[in-house]
Amino acid sequence: MRLTVLNSFSRFELNVVTCPKMSAAGPVWPRLQVLRALWALLAVLLAPWRLWAIEDIQKCSWQVALNKFQTIGKNLGRDRFFYQEPLGTVDSLFSQPVDSRFDLNKEYLIFPYFLKINYSCEGESSEALVRKGYLTGLKPMVLVTFQSPVNFHHWKIEQLQIQMEGVPFRSKAEPCNAEVCVMSWYTPMPIKNGSVVMYVDISSNGLGPFIPNQRFQVNINGFLQRTRDDTLQFTVGNELYELIPRYFVNAPSRPLWYTEEQAPVLILGGIPEKKLILLTDTSFKDFFLVELSIDSCWVSSFHCSQASFTATIYDAIATESTLFIRQNQLVYYFTGTYITLHEGNHSSGSWVRVLANECIKKLCPVHFHSNGSEYIMALTTGKHEGYVHFGTITDGRVSFELLPRRWSVCEGIQDIQLPVASAEVVICSITWATFIADNYSLLLLVEIEDSKKYFQVVSYDLVSDYLAILYTIPEFIPDARGLEFLTILGTESYTNHPMVPTGMSYNPYNNLLFIWGNFLLSSYNTENYIYLAGFPKEQSIKYLVNSFHGDVAIVTETEEIWYLVEGSYQVHKLFPSKGWEVYISLQVMHQSSLHAPNETMVTLFYEDSKLYQLVYLMKYKKSQLVKRLVPVEQLLIYEKLNNDYLLERQGGHLTLSFTNFCPFTVMRLRDLPNPQIYTRQELYRAPPPHVLDPSGLHNEDSLAVYQGLLYYLLWLHSQYDEPYADSVRDSTWRWWKNKKQDQDYYFYLASNGRGTGNMHIDMASYEKIYDLKAKYELPKRIFLDKGTSYSFSIFLTARGHSYQAEPGREGTTYQLRSQVDLGVVLADPNCIKVVVKEKVFVNYNSLLFWVTLSDKRFCFDQGISGHHLMKTSILVKVVGSTGHCFQDTHQGPRMQGNLMVPVLIGCPPGKRLAFDTTYTLEYNRLKNKQYFDCVHVDPEIPCFFFRDIFYPFFLIQDLVTGDSSSFQGSYVLKVVGGGPTLDTIREYSEEEIYRFNSPLDKTDSLIWTTKNTTTTKDSVFNIMSHQSLGIEWLCLENSPCHDTVPQSFFAPEFFFKVLVSNRGVDKSTYCDYQLIFLLHIHGLPLSAKRALFILRVSVTVSVSVVILYISCCLLLPLTVKACNILRWKINNIITSESYYTHTSPSKVFSSPSGTKSGSNLSVSSHGISMVAKEKAAASEEALKKLT
Repeated sequence: MRLTVLNSFSRFELNVVTCPKMSAAGPVWPRLQVLRALWALLAVLLAPWRLWAIEDIQKCSWQVALNKFQTIGKNLGRDRFFYQEPLGTVDSLFSQPVDSRFDLNKEYLIFPYFLKINYSCEGESSEALVRKGYLTGLKPMVLVTFQSPVNFHHWKIEQLQIQMEGVPFRSKAEPCNAEVCVMSWYTPMPIKNGSVVMYVDISSNGLGPFIPNQRFQVNINGFLQRTRDDTLQFTVGNELYELIPRYFVNAPSRPLWYTEEQAPVLILGGIPEKKLILLTDTSFKDFFLVELSIDSCWVSSFHCSQASFTATIYDAIATESTLFIRQNQLVYYFTGTYITLHEGNHSSGSWVRVLANECIKKLCPVHFHSNGSEYIMALTTGKHEGYVHFGTITDGRVSFELLPRRWSVCEGIQDIQLPVASAEVVICSITWATFIADNYSLLLLVEIEDSKKYFQVVSYDLVSDYLAILYTIPEFIPDARGLEFLTILGTESYTNHPMVPTGMSYNPYNNLLFIWGNFLLSSYNTENYIYLAGFPKEQSIKYLVNSFHGDVAIVTETEEIWYLVEGSYQVHKLFPSKGWEVYISLQVMHQSSLHAPNETMVTLFYEDSKLYQLVYLMKYKKSQLVKRLVPVEQLLIYEKLNNDYLLERQGGHLTLSFTNFCPFTVMRLRDLPNPQIYTRQELYRAPPPHVLDPSGLHNEDSLAVYQGLLYYLLWLHSQYDEPYADSVRDSTWRWWKNKKQDQDYYFYLASNGRGTGNMHIDMASYEKIYDLKAKYELPKRIFLDKGTSYSFSIFLTARGHSYQAEPGREGTTYQLRSQVDLGVVLADPNCIKVVVKEKVFVNYNSLLFWVTLSDKRFCFDQGISGHHLMKTSILVKVVGSTGHCFQDTHQGPRMQGNLMVPVLIGCPPGKRLAFDTTYTLEYNRLKNKQYFDCVHVDPEIPCFFFRDIFYPFFLIQDLVTGDSSSFQGSYVLKVVGGGPTLDTIREYSEEEIYRFNSPLDKTDSLIWTTKNTTTTKDSVFNIMSHQSLGIEWLCLENSPCHDTVPQSFFAPEFFFKVLVSNRGVDKSTYCDYQLIFLLHIHGLPLSAKRALFILRVSVTVSVSVVILYISCCLLLPLTVKACNILRWKINNIITSESYYTHTSPSKVFSSPSGTKSGSNLSVSSHGISMVAKEKAAASEEALKKLT
């Protein structure tokens, strides 16, 4: 690249003017000298043509504020995130839109907060811009990411995201007669149990003005309380509203310490002579100055050897729910109120002093949590010199342990060195401590002085209580002799400058350890060290800031800022530097509000792999504290322009030429797989309800309905944990499944303006996204299960013609080899491997590298999904690209050539084992040639026949990608509970589980058996697989299912509670699957005693019935005959009684009449006798017929 300039400019360049030095506390505003202005102009002229087009785009940015539900549309500013529980139900609103398929039997709650979204551009009113954007179709897309909690024993580990849309809402703060006045976009701010850190990404839908994507932190502040007048105040102290310059001017910067990605509230001390801290819950987008309510800082410290006492808060560390501070030699902690984390109030209520009888000289942070807890270390002086107080924070509860347990570190070192010790140890002190969670050990930097003063790196194993000396730091700084780095072997020469280490930093992803002081040492194994000679020995490092994604920033005692890319050995000076001067000149030209003539750096920290400064600006009218980006790439480019140029005379003028040391011109990532299977991000899409108002503006009711929909969506997600495989692995499916057939009808009503409730909800739009596409960049981190791999390709266009022919392996052919090389650094080569394949495109002067990263299958034990993951990383770098290659983007230059990806090995989150009822039923029907279902069918619990062989099958369900695959591994099946009915199921004890399931049982208690001969190592339980020969139900005499009493006329049935686990028996995965489900077995046989008893009863009853029947058949004729005779005799008796009763009165009253009466009597007696004879004859005939 060449640029012709005037001779006057060249002559001016030769007369270099000495630049003023920068202040130690902050940069002094540079005088606008011609040299710097010309350098700034030169930097602009040398920018690629693409940046000129970008400059024409108006610079706009999103603005986000948190508002309570009661204050939406009132423009009352920003509310603090304090309330953590839903406010109430909105069931009445859900009963209005009857055509929207709501399940009115469910409870719909609302969250307490909304996000108010606006955007602003330089030089324009925000209100006018929002109206313009709305009318041109602009719609903010909101992606909320919930950070997983620390305590995975209490909460499920998952990477959950919800994609929402901002809805337009008219402001109610000012009266307006127009249809569209002052307005903003609003979207609900959901709250999820177990998550107190939320990231909000705002992007555009592609319409309207160009607005870059932005990320905001919206965290819950558990250190607030509500007062009687319904206002909020801090529980840790009193808020101050004035930033006095003496709090910050000329005060040294201090490190910002917190648990990475877990701390919702950050604190920063170091304000001279004041017990003040800066507190923020938005990563210093805004902040509060708080005076702590702690007791006197020196009353109880006289027993500690300290020359002076001060009110300054020296060390401040923030964890997920607890804050730690050190004042002088006293340590305090405060646990906030986080109901979403602890399901209760674990707040300490006030500052709690710990280690009251100890003299604490320093607090050391632990940047990463592990094993469901967070950690902190306190270094002591005085009576416990040489010990470390190791603090553990679990669910807000703090406990400390004094380490080492047997003796002090100093005594342990002296015992180790006793055979070679030349003198008695006079001074022994621990300078720094670092906790390594992977092997549960401490790295200690120990200062020792006997006949001479030296430092050692000591390792202490917390499990075995073993102490070992890893490395002795050289007494003097090595002489690198012009080299960028030097491997310390013990044979190199040294300078006269003593090595004075002051601290250590450890990156668990790449195992890179830095020891820093007036030097910088690095090591990947804590035993072999490399001296980075680029850092000057005249400076001393005050603290080191690690992004844990491949970047390291260094702050010296004189407030210089240095930069290092992990994996390289070149240290770059960012401030003060020529690049910084050029950058400042450009900021002056742009009249930037983030810079001032006098400023003081308060702290330096990384956020989303970007370096930020917290700076106190001293302006003429008003001083302020601002957070600003440190443009590392831009500073390196300006620095290169200052160094890598050459003046050549061509004819009558000088030509300025620049050398580009980047080995390539184009670098692109290709063939990236879909990210979700590796990032484990679960994503839901939750659009707002469609309002039927012609203006498209929402009201309070539609916003409340949107809140209720999000709440119920999260509730469905949390409840989706069925042990049986579901045909649709989407929690939203159960929401609408009963009314999905009416979807088109509801849409027809809404599209024609006939829907009720003035809103419509498209149920198909509420879904879980499984096919997210890659965005041409590597993911932030990837998860690898046993034997899985991650592949991608890198396309490089070489600079110039950089190919050469090399003889092939046979010696007869030649191969083209490029000068552009790709290197790969593995943090744990024993655990992961990489394969790189190269293809050369000569015509395009390009190369294509295929990179495949794989797990080696033997570096991690089994673990529960998302638990105890092993941290490692892969670094892919183009040789010679560090600090030389940059890509221009709309957000500024971005460094290229170094790709560092953290890798987590273990069981990825979002995987589970489920009982495959569908295939199990089909396979059992096929193998048994029959299937008898239960009489009373339960669709949720499958039912199987006792006498059939049972063949169980299971699925591995991926809740992130939606994939299901048959579980091909081995497992152990145990019956751990049961009962004849669902209400009588009980849990079995360990002894009962052994007796009911072990093939070694001799007590006739087995419930089931199998023909498989494979057992666990101790032969206690059978090992099953998908190829097993099935399960035969036994229910022996002493088993709980033996002699089950039928509950009805049907055969007995039993409900088994079955546990399936692959722990220790499966080599196909790192996942420790554990599944408990109910199995319904019917048709159980009766016991022999009960069957014999029933047989006896049945036989007795049957014989009795038969005898009764035979008896009835034999005795029936005689009985009938006897009954007839008896009836005949009874009739004769009745007839004769009737006759005599009739004839007696006739004789008495007929005496006067004589003959006539006598004739009548004879006729009557004759008739009666005839009738009697006829009846007697009929009776005899009937008896003859019967006999």
